[in-house]
Amino acid sequence: MNIIVCIKQVPDSTRVKVDPKTSTLVRAGVPSILNPYDHFALSQSLKIKAKTGASITVISMGPQQAQSVIRLALGLGADKGILLSDRAFAGSDTWATSYALAAAIKKIENFDLIMCGQMAIDGDTAQTGPGIAFHLGIPQITFCDGADVEDGKVIVKKIIDGGHQIMQADLPALVTMTMPFDYEARYPSFLGAFKAQQKPLEVWTAAHIGADPKKLGLEGSPTRVDRIFPPPARPKGEIFSGNATELADTLIQILKKESVIK
Repeated sequence: MNIIVCIKQVPDSTRVKVDPKTSTLVRAGVPSILNPYDHFALSQSLKIKAKTGASITVISMGPQQAQSVIRLALGLGADKGILLSDRAFAGSDTWATSYALAAAIKKIENFDLIMCGQMAIDGDTAQTGPGIAFHLGIPQITFCDGADVEDGKVIVKKIIDGGHQIMQADLPALVTMTMPFDYEARYPSFLGAFKAQQKPLEVWTAAHIGADPKKLGLEGSPTRVDRIFPPPARPKGEIFSGNATELADTLIQILKKESVIK
């Protein structure tokens, strides 16, 4: 069984800058981490590997420094890494990104299950995983916090309002994983990190995956960011003192002034 896990390197900071010309994040000089949702998707894949003996390939799209998150995944137990890195990919929206990742997966050919994080914390769109499934023409189940494989099917716990729904799909299929509140991310041991350096990590360009240049990067992105701006700063709060009766009277006066009550 072959599992593909799509991962992304994201900024480990809320203090990011935006390129005013391209409306994309400026990542230079910002520390990066493995996207937490992808980290959980990888952990679920490793559980399936322990049960079935599956092989896990991790794929990421980004600059050369994104190799660090692939090495992290290899240190945790993935078997092979592929980085899509090419200037042609720069500025891709979720549609162009999912197209490129799907093209890479088609090149791999032999896969049974694709695992993705629900979304990336630097975008929060939750569209890339479903886009990959669309381009590949395979079933997808989204927003799951548990996954297993049995008898040629993937069985998942999908989050719904008020609880979970148990669903299944024939393989090959794609699953996007959300992250339980109590999830604690694991990191490689010293030995795992050492072994990761010996595992294969290939860098593929747009030419390697046979991608149409017109469907990549800014040119291939049908969505455009019209404007990015920070939210207005909140005014400083006001602290009142007094006994309970005085504070209640003060609150009532404020609510009346704001026309919340009459």
